[in-house]
Amino acid sequence: MNLFDRRQFIKNSLGTGAALSLAHATGTALAAATTPPAKPAPLTKNSPGIIDTNVTLFQWPFRKLKYSETPALVAKLRQHHIIEAWAGSFEALLHKDIAGVNERLATECREQAPGFLRPFGTVNLAWADWEEDVRRCHEVHHMPGLRIYPGYQPFNLKHPGLAPLIAMVRERGLILQIVFQMEDPRVHHPLIKLETLDARPLIAPLQAAPGAKVQLLHFSGNVQGSDLQALMAETPAHLDLSRWEGNGAIGRMIGSAPSGSAARVPLERVFFGSHAPYFPVETAVLKLMESPLDRPQLNAIMQGNARRWLPPV
Repeated sequence: MNLFDRRQFIKNSLGTGAALSLAHATGTALAAATTPPAKPAPLTKNSPGIIDTNVTLFQWPFRKLKYSETPALVAKLRQHHIIEAWAGSFEALLHKDIAGVNERLATECREQAPGFLRPFGTVNLAWADWEEDVRRCHEVHHMPGLRIYPGYQPFNLKHPGLAPLIAMVRERGLILQIVFQMEDPRVHHPLIKLETLDARPLIAPLQAAPGAKVQLLHFSGNVQGSDLQALMAETPAHLDLSRWEGNGAIGRMIGSAPSGSAARVPLERVFFGSHAPYFPVETAVLKLMESPLDRPQLNAIMQGNARRWLPPV
């Protein structure tokens, strides 16, 4: 299996300025980790481009983020070979006016980057009439999917409304993204007390709604990995890679690492996700570089898997 030439990847994918700064910071480690390939396959302008399934617009409620203004974020994403971004709203975490949150998100995507930003609205299962928010997202705003935030929104994965929501999005042909974490719990604001989410309560509602398109964002499993193992074995849930950490993380997760360890997540169920602007876009892009991926695997993660769920505008 060919490995990608990391220096060429940086040069082509991130641009000259970013390449120089990253090479200065990490040159020794990258040189040590690189195995020169026979036929390197770096990203180029002719590559298929990346669909980022995990970006968020507007203001993070607890501190100012770089690229929190939509035009700046769009420019940053385009710089890093992103050709489409599935966008939620930071307002969805704590705002009570869900209809207003969804309307502003739809307007922002339409006015700032039509066809590039794909708006993913939200519902709050803890509040009455969330079904109407689903209807408006689909029929009024023409959103391709929804994103929910258990914990920040006052419900967890055992909420009785979760199964009806999954059934509803399946019937409407929508995508449901479930956010497992927005930031490391160690840096939460003192007033934010969030329980650790276990994915296993999702198994029954997913099995009851075959064909539902459900993606877990910023999820890598609990410490033991038991909920990830159960979810992959018993449901068709998909993941993004924004929370996969460590050198070669993608390779370890899909079973393409030189160690030969078994896959924890099937390749076809992995979507690219940066968690921008909370995380730098470069963090996710470099994960593609730091794992042993051949061209078909890279193309699948970059956009092929996501495109099966959401065709171009």
